[in-house]
Amino acid sequence: MRILAVDYGDQHTGLAFSDPMGIIAGEAFTVDEWNPERLADRIAEEVRARKVERIVLGYPLNMDGSAGPRAEKSLEFKALLSEKTGIEPVMWDERRTTVDAHRIISDNGRHGKKRKQIVDAVAATLILEGYLGSI
Repeated sequence: MRILAVDYGDQHTGLAFSDPMGIIAGEAFTVDEWNPERLADRIAEEVRARKVERIVLGYPLNMDGSAGPRAEKSLEFKALLSEKTGIEPVMWDERRTTVDAHRIISDNGRHGKKRKQIVDAVAATLILEGYLGSI
């Protein structure tokens, strides 16, 4: 079963796809789109093209576990994704994924603009790897 992880952002959203068996993380990239409706349409196209069967959406809880404004935006986007894809996304606690993504990128010698271009894709991959490790 192919799984898609989504690191939803206001302007940049990371997408990470598992292999067809749903065992390991594969391709990841960033989509630059600020309009949630257009973003959901783009993700729906990828879901159909890659035969995705499960979507895991990052759920940005506060460090104390409470849900703030970003978490609410993710829940709204969850409903939009469900409508556009016919798949009910699984919400995944994404605390620290962006911080960890920045550290991984920095440790591998990427800085400045190159970092900004891939941080959301790396964060989506971390969400995917966390989810895959739980099933």
